[in-house]
Amino acid sequence: MSHSDQTAGDATEPHTIPFITHGSYPRRVGNRVHPLVDSGPAFRRICEAVEHAQHSVWFTVTFIATDFQMPDGRGTLFDVLDRAVERGLDVRVIFWRPNPESSGYGQTFAGTPADFEWLAARGSRFSARWDRAPRAFCHHQKCWLIDAGQPAETTFVGGINPTFAIVEPGHVDGEPRHDVYVEITGPCASDVHHNFVQRWNETSERTQALGVYGPQGHSALAFPTRSSEPCGPSVVQIQRNVHADCYREAHAAADSEAYPIAAGERSITDQYLLAIQAARRSIYLENQALPVPTIASALEDALKRGVAVVLLLPGEPEGYVAQWRLKPESKPFFDQIEALGRYANFTLAGIAGPTRSGGRRYVYVHAKLMLVDDAWMTIGSCNLHANSLFGHSEMNATVWDPDAVRELRCQLFLEHLGEDTRHLDDVSALQLYQRIARDNETRWQAGDFNWNGLACSLNPQTYGEAQDRLHP
Repeated sequence: MSHSDQTAGDATEPHTIPFITHGSYPRRVGNRVHPLVDSGPAFRRICEAVEHAQHSVWFTVTFIATDFQMPDGRGTLFDVLDRAVERGLDVRVIFWRPNPESSGYGQTFAGTPADFEWLAARGSRFSARWDRAPRAFCHHQKCWLIDAGQPAETTFVGGINPTFAIVEPGHVDGEPRHDVYVEITGPCASDVHHNFVQRWNETSERTQALGVYGPQGHSALAFPTRSSEPCGPSVVQIQRNVHADCYREAHAAADSEAYPIAAGERSITDQYLLAIQAARRSIYLENQALPVPTIASALEDALKRGVAVVLLLPGEPEGYVAQWRLKPESKPFFDQIEALGRYANFTLAGIAGPTRSGGRRYVYVHAKLMLVDDAWMTIGSCNLHANSLFGHSEMNATVWDPDAVRELRCQLFLEHLGEDTRHLDDVSALQLYQRIARDNETRWQAGDFNWNGLACSLNPQTYGEAQDRLHP
């Protein structure tokens, strides 16, 4: 069945966000989606799914700490995997192996001789393969697949790394980070299954001495031949960014057509642009990075159409942003961001939680999501910087379901604004976000930390400059 066949009737539907027709996976009906906000709820639910699995646990990971503790005393992530193996499950992991050009991105489990010795010493018996990406890019997908191909199959797609301490919503202890996963059950789970098989079978290091581990490390996997049964109301499309020449097996996803993956894929990047260009009322973004000029330009066009836009970023961005601010050649990039700030319907914001000493500190925004018109959303691993959009391997789940989108919007705004926005439409809710964020920023400047919620406005004209404000 072609991609267009699966969406017959679109021409007569009311306004909707266009979908991608040239990616690996079609838009599929009959899914159940459950967004999971922040690492505590996300990893708690993932652990529950692992503990109830009957056949297999597979996942892909980029950054990982061997001492990362899963919620509720479950021990490390490796402890969780080892217990699943002890129950007789097929447990497989695809680890990213950095190149010299990408070795400083974050903490990884790169499959060094010391890593293999560590696994052997603890008696770990799960299976693993290591995968490089081209040049300075990385395999940035973060997805879990439980009971692949079985009736109880479920998947998790998002961007949370098992590196920092677990964060419960509303807490700012340790190194607080705001992030999101989404659980997907239904036909689209088979596409996450297809992605795992495609990657596993063609991992770059599979023929290397330190490229595989465990009893099934050398065994290939079979592609899924049919989609999981429908089980919910959401229309979902699994989308990817994949660099050219990472994989060559153009095996068709279930009930779909073969996609020439050897040439690469950019369905996430293209979908972002399609959604922004189609927005009529509201755009709400959470991202770790400032948008590249192509995305920023599309956002400005939306603002000119009267669309309300809120962009949530880290209040204290990574150090490279301040370095870019000092380079004359980066001025056009920041000019594009500063231009957004000249529109009354645009809000640049961060979130900051109360500290034990009575002050406020920024919560690092690591989420990668966008909500449009209270009807469409995308959640996944893809940042809005050039590496994610044009080089890394990424995976997002894109959802057409007004009820699910509105539910997530209300959940996020309750956390960020301290206000229930269920009685508000999307535009009114974003206008409330703007008012509360600006009021909280005024209070912070005056040394008043008694806020409503967590949101505070940021200045697009100076974003990324060295911070001189104290945060008691």
